Amino acid sequence: MRKPTRTLLAAALVLGVSAGPALTPAFATPSAAASTARPASPDLGAVIAGLPRADATAALVRLGGTEGSWSGSSGVHDLTTGAPADPAARFRAGSVTKVFTAAAVLQLAAERRIDLDRTARSYLPELIPGRYATVTVRQLLNHTHGIPAPDLAVGDTVEEWYAHRFDVHSPEAMVRSATAKPREFRPGTKQHYLNIGYTIAGLIVERVTGDTYERQVERRILRPLGLRDTYLPGDAAELVGPYNHGYQTMRLDDGTTGLRDVSVWRATDGWAAGDLVSTTADLERFTRALFAGRVVRGPLLEEMFTLPKVADLKSGDPAAYSAGLSMKRLGGREVWGKTGGRWGYNAAIASTRDGARTLVYSVNSTDAKGQDMNPTALRLMVAAYGLPG
Repeated sequence: MRKPTRTLLAAALVLGVSAGPALTPAFATPSAAASTARPASPDLGAVIAGLPRADATAALVRLGGTEGSWSGSSGVHDLTTGAPADPAARFRAGSVTKVFTAAAVLQLAAERRIDLDRTARSYLPELIPGRYATVTVRQLLNHTHGIPAPDLAVGDTVEEWYAHRFDVHSPEAMVRSATAKPREFRPGTKQHYLNIGYTIAGLIVERVTGDTYERQVERRILRPLGLRDTYLPGDAAELVGPYNHGYQTMRLDDGTTGLRDVSVWRATDGWAAGDLVSTTADLERFTRALFAGRVVRGPLLEEMFTLPKVADLKSGDPAAYSAGLSMKRLGGREVWGKTGGRWGYNAAIASTRDGARTLVYSVNSTDAKGQDMNPTALRLMVAAYGLPG
């Protein structure tokens, strides 16, 4: 049974994880030793000590900023060998991808190649039908566009998704599926966090540059910042380079419930909204540069720290998502960031606006994309910044 306190904290803390099927992990093995560097005030080492456990098989964490730094890892590289988790391993960052996409769009806006107030249809007239004629690029980025999610013909359970793990979803097909439906609300009047706005944004990047979305992100962000272990995988199902295996609790072939290795999985359903692969060191460098104004410069950076004055479609709460980021008050101060989830992996970047305290983590979660925030990830966020409020 879920604990009400954990559920409430998860709802308050989550910085942009897409909800998926609720899963109940049931797994425990002997722990692997944590590897830590310089200590800082938050006891993050205690949070990740004892992995693997029911909710996660490994965790990689980096805390930075002017208030102090710390890095550590715990858990195992894989359950077969039980080797210690590689602290420099690559992982699937999920919706953290949206921060990179938003940054690329805002750079193009600074170059006057994209106008945030111009309609998406004016860039992609063959894809965006008349019912969505007023949706602007800004609304794509801050989830106020009203376009529903596409039908991917996959299923609702993790088992159904696993059976379709090698499917290839084209961004154009996803946009056609989504825009064939009635709008969820009049654009600009509510907020609903979905991937589809960023799928369209990625296609607009390609249209105005005459280049692929992947090469534009590499040229504009990855290469200038020296993010050598970060890449966009395209149709590739296997991770390139060293990685810690991701596992997901699901029904196995013999009818029992257990853990299945889900490391090899195409992420084309995420594309510009969720297919990034990275490391904690690269994401920490990116976070520092972004918040210091070295990725998006000048007034356009404020788009990433401006929440639309509308309510969330489902909860009725004030909007929590800006262009690329999300904001929560933790420990009495604003924390901006983004979480992401792919099967077997949860990741996050977060920072105070002044960069005093940054947090990056990758948790090899067995309940990724569940209704609640992963317990280890939740405890990391609370340890780093404090309770909501």
